[in-house]
Amino acid sequence: MSQETTPNWQPGFLKNETVILKPVEENDFEDLYRVAADPAIWEQHPERDRYKKEIFQQYFNSAIASHSAFLILDKPSGNLIGSTRFYDYRANPSSIAIGFTFLAKAYWGGAANKAVKQLMLDYAFQFVDQVFFHIGAENIRSQKAIIKLSAKKVREYQKEHRNISEVHYEYALEKSAWLKT
Repeated sequence: MSQETTPNWQPGFLKNETVILKPVEENDFEDLYRVAADPAIWEQHPERDRYKKEIFQQYFNSAIASHSAFLILDKPSGNLIGSTRFYDYRANPSSIAIGFTFLAKAYWGGAANKAVKQLMLDYAFQFVDQVFFHIGAENIRSQKAIIKLSAKKVREYQKEHRNISEVHYEYALEKSAWLKT
């Protein structure tokens, strides 16, 4: 009888023509914080003060602890432009979530977010049948980006962030829908 193993959700470098995803390491804090220190990045996010160093440190620590987080590098320039991660893997039914993603403002509305999601979805769908995205109700930018990937809103729920409860939306993308894109 073989035992099921959990997929490696931090498989080294993932890359395409637009971006490179590189596993986050402990010594990446200062470089990543320089990107995250822009308050505009967080203005639609439930944790609007994540640009503050002590708050971002908590985000970064959870990224390291997850063993599934990546730095996002702009491939043409090599510049660090953000971060993302996998989380909440479930073997049965097989699913994973993608989130905790942020990009430097200069990369909003361009090809970077789609390129990041393309890499992550192509990788995830080797192991799971469904991918979830959890987005704050006020984060319109992220909602629009996920809908462009053919994800469908499947539920609304309350989520607690440092003693503040806010509405979040859960979007799902089925492997079959992704393979049609």
